[in-house]
Amino acid sequence: MVAALALPASSFAVVSAHAQEAVVKAPDVEALFTSPDPKLNANKQVTYKIIRDLLEAGHWDKADQYLTERYLQHNPNAASGRDGVIKFFTEVLKVEKKPIPDKIGSPVAFVTAEGDLVTVGFVHEVKDPKDPARTYTTTWFDTWRFVDGKADEHWDSALKGQ
Repeated sequence: MVAALALPASSFAVVSAHAQEAVVKAPDVEALFTSPDPKLNANKQVTYKIIRDLLEAGHWDKADQYLTERYLQHNPNAASGRDGVIKFFTEVLKVEKKPIPDKIGSPVAFVTAEGDLVTVGFVHEVKDPKDPARTYTTTWFDTWRFVDGKADEHWDSALKGQ
């Protein structure tokens, strides 16, 4: 009986290691940042601007438009507070300001909004640790909690040193 149970478990392990479906960019990313609900739509629109203006274009001088002063940070690499996150991107990562594009360039797979939270799932391509010549996709996420129209708290999937 034990041998019979071991065979399916080991077969599953082999199958699951090769069964991943690629994470892909949504066909209409901008549509993901809208909602018929006015509150959810407003939060999604600010999220879009955080990604485009701050994270992609490096216009951290606009952070006060999108982030509260207390901005709680759950990324282990950046300090809490709007000033802490500005310092992380401008002084630690040394992100340089670029022209703000019409649309975001990040490959977004999905956006979910509920209550005061907005979560964005990004396509994240990484090198295969078993074969550095190959890559695979996984999902990176960012979640923001909104208070009075600004992001007040943030979570992502970062590990220390990333």
